Amino acid sequence: MMNKKMEHLTEEVNQLLSETIPNSKLNTNLEESMRYSLEAGGKRIRPVLLLLTLEMLTDQYKKGFSSALALEMIHTYSLIHDDLPPMDNDDYRRGKLTNHKVFGEWKAILAGDALLTKAFDMIVNDDSLNDVAKVKLIKRLSFASGHLGMVGGQTLDMQSEGAETNIDLDTLEKIHNAKTGALLKFAVMAAVDIAEPENEVSNALESYSEHLGLMFQIKDDLLDIYGDEAKLGKAVGSDIENDKSTYVSLLGQQGAEDKLKHHTDKAYKCLNQLPKQYNTDNLVYIIELFNNRES
Repeated sequence: MMNKKMEHLTEEVNQLLSETIPNSKLNTNLEESMRYSLEAGGKRIRPVLLLLTLEMLTDQYKKGFSSALALEMIHTYSLIHDDLPPMDNDDYRRGKLTNHKVFGEWKAILAGDALLTKAFDMIVNDDSLNDVAKVKLIKRLSFASGHLGMVGGQTLDMQSEGAETNIDLDTLEKIHNAKTGALLKFAVMAAVDIAEPENEVSNALESYSEHLGLMFQIKDDLLDIYGDEAKLGKAVGSDIENDKSTYVSLLGQQGAEDKLKHHTDKAYKCLNQLPKQYNTDNLVYIIELFNNRES
């Protein structure tokens, strides 16, 4: 359950996303396919986290909108590709038919490709940012979404599937620091790139973002065991069915719960290290949201 501030920011993000991809002169329905997944719902956690962090650091949080929209485009493209038959082969996402089930596989691939490239276009064309900030953001987003970030993590995850593959906890954390954590880390650190706070603030927020990423994934693994399919918008138990290594499979349910608490406590500690001038209430709320979410 979001608080009022998050709800307001989510509405702003949704409105801007709906205006971002008009039809082109090429007379294809590629844009329709892009919008289908981009506007399919979701909690917009990543863009909202970026905006909340920036609002804590500066009163000019609207400077983060282009990065927030770019981040959601990257996330959405990754979901389109993840759902394809060679990957997760999912028919539904957030309770709706997946992109390739509506538009076909080749167009879903191209819609994902187009969202990926559109993301960088959003940042480049933001007149509220200076060139130094744009370069920092593009560099950070390229790393977070590329072969050393999200895509690399997904690759290692795919290679680690199957009953014949046994990975240890260190490898699992390496997967999720990249696959899930990289974009969450970008959300927080993009705000740092824009606001340019002192190093002690930047370091504390970077650690906070890393613990958030692991919290998010551990909770995902737990929800696959006891989550409500109606709230999740997808079937539970798929990790077991696909012989995926998870925090639950490696540590047991109680061990995964303990690991979640460990990273939760660490995330709180990171925020407590920030100077008193910063109001961390909304970032504390994000920790609680990640810890207690049902979808």
